[in-house]
Amino acid sequence: MQSNDEIPIASRDYWFKVVEFLQQNWALIDEAEAGVVVWFFGDTAGVFDRLAFASQEEAASALLRNGFRRYAEDARAKEILAVPSPPFRRRPHPNGFIYSSGRFWR
Repeated sequence: MQSNDEIPIASRDYWFKVVEFLQQNWALIDEAEAGVVVWFFGDTAGVFDRLAFASQEEAASALLRNGFRRYAEDARAKEILAVPSPPFRRRPHPNGFIYSSGRFWR
């Protein structure tokens, strides 16, 4: 996958994690051939990582375990955060693949 390639993500059921003041990491869970893929991106819709899971439930559980919250279920977040808008494009993260490497994922 080349930098700036558009990534077609069908889901709009956003998950988010506040990582710094005024900065969030976002995630969307999309169907895949064998289970689901969680796409991770920043506030400007730049996709920087992905993880595969066997099911939606497994992906949601892992997101919760790693500090993500479901945007649709967080009234306060909806008041102060705007979800990133498509198109989603590949953009490298300054620290590389932070979740799939396991450095910031448990």
